[in-house]
Amino acid sequence: MVDTSTQDGAGEGIRTFPFPVEHSVGGVGMQIGPMGVGRTWHTDAPLDRVHRIDFHVVMLFDDGPVRHMIDFAEHEAAAGDLLWIRPGQVHRFSTTSQYRGTVLTMQPGFLPRATVEAAGLYRYDLPPRLRPDAAQLAGLRAALAYLRGEYDDAALPPGPHTAVLRHALSAFLLRLAHLAASGEEAARRQADTTFTLFRDAVERDFAANHSVSAYADALGYSRRTLVRAVRAATGETPKGFIDKRVVLEAKRLLAHTDLPIGRVGAAVGFPDAANFSKFFHLHTGHTPVAFRAELR
Repeated sequence: MVDTSTQDGAGEGIRTFPFPVEHSVGGVGMQIGPMGVGRTWHTDAPLDRVHRIDFHVVMLFDDGPVRHMIDFAEHEAAAGDLLWIRPGQVHRFSTTSQYRGTVLTMQPGFLPRATVEAAGLYRYDLPPRLRPDAAQLAGLRAALAYLRGEYDDAALPPGPHTAVLRHALSAFLLRLAHLAASGEEAARRQADTTFTLFRDAVERDFAANHSVSAYADALGYSRRTLVRAVRAATGETPKGFIDKRVVLEAKRLLAHTDLPIGRVGAAVGFPDAANFSKFFHLHTGHTPVAFRAELR
């Protein structure tokens, strides 16, 4: 298997481990099975170290608590909770938690575009930890059990088997997406076109553009309209939203590459290393050097 890397502003990339298709039944673009000791995506990706993957991971826990780091935020999951890790997110498994339950992985491109959009597979603004109520959990478990049964069924030839898996996976993910977007705050975010356009523009351009006015002009809104929309959706200012995304990418590069500090800064829009260090310290309380050392 060949590992890939995502390209960032400096022309260097974070090493990103691809979906391990050779471990799938029939080589399909998904896997499902029990969580257990020794699972790995790649021989060079120890799960207890910070690493980045280019596929979806959904974990449904039968026991807990489990602490799991996703994009440098610690999430504690209990029995019946789910964690949804999306492509490109940096994460790390805990060495002190017992992972018991079911894990589903899915390669981007396995599902048709209509399902991808309906299920919100790339809604990075939604929280990764999901806590279904009893009825929702029963529906998710039933859908996951059906999917697992179809995945393990070797009776069908490859073509029909893949088609059945796509349908079963779509049913599960649509249930999961409904849960993820069912909260009042998430629903408000999804309905707010102004914020959605701003969020997508920041995700695309944050490494080169840190200016609220420039985003407002590009989107055709007044600065005041943009401020209202972002504050209503997130509780923070547009500048705070942009800075948070810049800090996240800087953390990813510091944790997962050996790029010099100056080049990390350049990759997120700070040609001057001293300015980058001041910015990073202001937002994290750590210097870039100290943050990197803490994770290694």
